[in-house]
Amino acid sequence: MNTDTPRVFIAATRQNDGKTTTSLGLIAALQQHFPRVGYIKPVGQRFVEVDEHKIDEDTVLMDSVYRLNCPLVDMSPIAVEPDFTRKYLQQSNNEALVKKIQKAFDRVAWEKEFVLCEGSGHAGVGSVFDLSNAQVAKILGAKVIIVTRGGIGKPIDEVCLNQALFEKEGVEIIGVILNKVLGEKMDSVTDFARRGLKRKGLELLGVIPHQSLLSSPTVELVREELGAELLNTGGDRRGLISNVIVGDMGAERALNFFKRGALLITPGGRDDIILAAITSLDGHPANRIAGVVLTGNVRPTGALLKIIETMPVPVLLATQDSYEVASIVHDLTVKTRPSDAEKISLIRDLIAKKVNLPKILESL
Repeated sequence: MNTDTPRVFIAATRQNDGKTTTSLGLIAALQQHFPRVGYIKPVGQRFVEVDEHKIDEDTVLMDSVYRLNCPLVDMSPIAVEPDFTRKYLQQSNNEALVKKIQKAFDRVAWEKEFVLCEGSGHAGVGSVFDLSNAQVAKILGAKVIIVTRGGIGKPIDEVCLNQALFEKEGVEIIGVILNKVLGEKMDSVTDFARRGLKRKGLELLGVIPHQSLLSSPTVELVREELGAELLNTGGDRRGLISNVIVGDMGAERALNFFKRGALLITPGGRDDIILAAITSLDGHPANRIAGVVLTGNVRPTGALLKIIETMPVPVLLATQDSYEVASIVHDLTVKTRPSDAEKISLIRDLIAKKVNLPKILESL
């Protein structure tokens, strides 16, 4: 396997701590030093079908943004399907999987000056089929950066758990990046986290402030998660949702909550609330709500449906009741998508300003 091309492995203490955000920004930063950067996610758990191949969705994102000039099947060699673990425990074909990762890395690294490797979850994820993040980093001969959520005590505790598994596999950790740190706590968290990590022999490589934009879902994401029907073609389904209103109140009172970025969730039979939402759209377009979800599979009829069809914001019809819809929206895992231009631009700026890339390159 290629051992010459510089590489780094991005790990995390948990899922959704910011590996993909960090990787997305680091590729842009690395390209300032290495014009030809490659990317690989050796083991992926969330995938999409591309040309009859199962490709990790983060791989699709990276290739869409950076046009990495490498087959997707090489950048995403192993997709963990629902029955993957059971098949492995029956056959235990570890050697074949290791070779698949190594060959994929060789193709990804071909004519590249640097390769960024992204893990999946914490250091132990994949242990059941003998491809934990720690084991994969060892296979690739890569040093590791751990991404964790902002804070002091809990993040460092979790980093230490992961550190132990990487050290068991003989993998070196370059340092730690703290993500989603509240703005008013940036200085304090940076100071004490650096002290705490230093006591564990680890370097603090960056502190990224929390950005509500990056955790805000779009109306289209909500539609997909709910399996909802789109009742009109108006408005931007890529519009970001900043807060949720459950229309269980009087129409006059509801008007006070119809502000920019709000998602209205209301039973389809509440004509008064729906009409109030329509009235609120008369103001400046920049101050409009993000969209409306009608629940309980109650479809408006007659004149009201015709008005909805002309509304300048997306209106969805969901089969779930209002409480279930609100719960689903609240618990959404928001992933950056290739079409999220504003988010991607913000991520690049954040990583460039808040992560110590020279220190990373020095450690390699």
